[in-house]
Amino acid sequence: MIRTPHLATDGIIEIYDGREFRGIVLIERKNEPRGLALPGGFVEIGERVEEACVREMREETGLTVTIRRLLGVYSDPARDPRFHTASCVFVCEARGEPVGGDDAKEAFVYRLEEIPWGRLCFDHAAILEDYLRR
Repeated sequence: MIRTPHLATDGIIEIYDGREFRGIVLIERKNEPRGLALPGGFVEIGERVEEACVREMREETGLTVTIRRLLGVYSDPARDPRFHTASCVFVCEARGEPVGGDDAKEAFVYRLEEIPWGRLCFDHAAILEDYLRR
């Protein structure tokens, strides 16, 4: 039997009000590990990673996103305490107010200077640092 890492996708959703950038979306997780995280989830069999990203963003935040670009692939075996997960992280754009759904207890918009770094789960602080450098 072939064993491989679980394939996931995460999104850095940039929220705009018209043309004005308001911040990015973080969710409060319902399940362990608890804390704040980028919205995301697992790719289903027969689904493209990009389709999974759009679906997961809608399920967890209620937002319809447009993918702008791939930020990177994050695959450190220790990035998820539950099991080995490889995640394709996309930078997305949306308008509207996020609402927590599915695995997200709540969803919030944070201005970049207000990101609560100490509350982030997984390797999402490192992912956001990469995002801010670019």
